[in-house]
Amino acid sequence: MTRRKMLIGNWKMYKTVAEARAFAEQLGRSAHLLADSLDYAICPPVTALQTLRVVLPTKVALGAQNIYFEQQGAFTGEVSAEMVRELGARYVIVGHSERRNLFGESDEWVRQKVHTAVASGLTPILCVGEDLRQREQNETMSVVERQTMSGLSDLTGEQVATAVIAYEPVWAIGSGMTPSPEQAEEVIAHIRRVVSDTKGQETAKQIRILYGGSVKPNNIAGFVAQPNIDGALVGGASLEVESFVAMAQAMAGGEQS
Repeated sequence: MTRRKMLIGNWKMYKTVAEARAFAEQLGRSAHLLADSLDYAICPPVTALQTLRVVLPTKVALGAQNIYFEQQGAFTGEVSAEMVRELGARYVIVGHSERRNLFGESDEWVRQKVHTAVASGLTPILCVGEDLRQREQNETMSVVERQTMSGLSDLTGEQVATAVIAYEPVWAIGSGMTPSPEQAEEVIAHIRRVVSDTKGQETAKQIRILYGGSVKPNNIAGFVAQPNIDGALVGGASLEVESFVAMAQAMAGGEQS
């Protein structure tokens, strides 16, 4: 089966509500440049979800950058899956390397968040990837295998098929260093084999696996041309409309809606 390509922007801790509105309005004026054959999403800070829900062009979905795995309780500073879904989020990033490394999120926490996202009607974007030390010690495949199996362990094959995985080599995020498209393809093909072995071949054929890590308009086409890479999860290059549109056009081969 043919998997639809995806372009997802992760804004991290950038943009006020006013800045998010300005981005959305400008993107609306360029929406005709976004090919209908691709799926798009923006994951802004939670403060901007409600505004973008109203202002973003309809072909661009919303995602949250994080959730807690409990639905409510005395968890100061956290947001629940229901809270972000009420604000229009369709997707949620889970297990981003910055959450794992800066905030100490374990594989177990990530697993619980994935399960909560699915149970709440959100599509999880499960992030997996190795750091530089692990890569230098040839542990890349074992790291992504462990993270993938743990993150998806509570889900059925049908649930996994509609989820998204993003392979993000930690050493490449924001560093300007990137693996070659062929190197990224090798890892993502392995992730797909892990899904096939644990959740079934049909599930592996359906799930979309993205690449993330210093993706830009001038290199995105090489990644998405690989047979197992279904799009990109993009950080800094998604903050400007011109860059977001340029990546979309590169992915679509210049096709417009």
